[in-house]
Amino acid sequence: MKHVDVVVIGGSAAGLTAAITARRHHPEKKVVLIRKEEQVLIPCGIPYIFGTVGSPEKNLIPDGMLSKNDIELVIDEVTEIDRDAGEVKTVGGESFGYDRLVVATGSLPAMPPIPGFELENVFPIFKDVDHLKHMQGVLKEVSDLAIIGGGFIGVEFADECKKSFKANVSILEMLPRCLMLAYDEEFCERAEELLKERGITPMTDTKVKRVVGDGRVEGVELADGRTMPAQAVIVGIGAVANVTLAKNAGLHIGPTGGIIVDRTMRTSDDRIYACGDCAEKVSFFGGRPSPLKLASIATAEARIAGANLFGTRRESIGTVGVWSTVIGETAFATAGLTESLAERHGYEFVVGAAEAPNRHPAGMPGLHSMKVKLVFEKRTGVILGGQVMGDKAAGEVINAISACIQQRMTAEDIAVFQTGTHPALTSSPVSYQFVNAAEAAIAVM
Repeated sequence: MKHVDVVVIGGSAAGLTAAITARRHHPEKKVVLIRKEEQVLIPCGIPYIFGTVGSPEKNLIPDGMLSKNDIELVIDEVTEIDRDAGEVKTVGGESFGYDRLVVATGSLPAMPPIPGFELENVFPIFKDVDHLKHMQGVLKEVSDLAIIGGGFIGVEFADECKKSFKANVSILEMLPRCLMLAYDEEFCERAEELLKERGITPMTDTKVKRVVGDGRVEGVELADGRTMPAQAVIVGIGAVANVTLAKNAGLHIGPTGGIIVDRTMRTSDDRIYACGDCAEKVSFFGGRPSPLKLASIATAEARIAGANLFGTRRESIGTVGVWSTVIGETAFATAGLTESLAERHGYEFVVGAAEAPNRHPAGMPGLHSMKVKLVFEKRTGVILGGQVMGDKAAGEVINAISACIQQRMTAEDIAVFQTGTHPALTSSPVSYQFVNAAEAAIAVM
């Protein structure tokens, strides 16, 4: 048995970041990262393999990040965590003793019990290079592609596949709107308009009964009795925590299926930490269990876990939920609570919105409208969430909104927020959407 200070299981966003953070904060410690994949994909880039990027090989996390930080990489699969002995065992017959262990085993595609999912050409989104290459080859030849799930995964796959393949692309979503769990009604409505403009058919309020075919997919039967043709089906309805190792080791599992951790990312075993999709999460808003699984959350948790291995330095504030996507040239982004989520959480709230061009004057190149919508608690004026739609700069504007949420800034704070503006880069300081949305909320408080 080889003994090291820190063993990290898993080499994706959380595992890689935890290992690097451990080395930064504990440079005297030996760190080994064990993963089963020869190559590790950038998780959020997977849909773009099928259009913009073009191949799995162009969407890889470089192993040089490990060697640069003096982290030993072992490509093998961990089969057992022996907590009593303080060691992990692998398929290859090796064992590694540890002083501290980080479990970052990620997630697996959610697969509800729908008949026909076992048919050939039904594709869950596994983070595996060979699987995705095979998908690409199949999708080049089909005339009808059905995507089950109208969240981020489904919408991004639909948009990218339409760029590269000749297939008719349909999104099957059981909720009244695509992206409904992420955005308010007016944002979802605009997203669906853009999908239709790009030749994609969003079918909402649509429940899948089964996938049909003789060995291979031939169609999708819907709950209303219709059968739509499909020679391939992509299942994009979310992910479930990959906790088999942890569960077999006796670590405590939480209500959403993840490994229970405290705010330092420590599990029920004092020497074992967990982070990323495999770890249980609680919301920033009230501390309830949160099902969110995002690479941005995973890396934040990993930076907490890696820093805390030999003494607490950081604590998690809970899951805020910050994400963005793009359809064509229009970006959509969310941080914290939407209006509908604030209502569901029981908040008394007010909303402010502002829309303006992203350049000034209007003759500047790159002109695009941008809308910002902010939600504030009515009694205190504290910001609860925000949404942005329009210019691709939305991806960074939403990060500024997230910072305001995490610092519990008020509408008054944001109204006098000092912004940097430039004619070629932003809206005018007079019409700056973020600030004006706060002013609009103040007017109705």
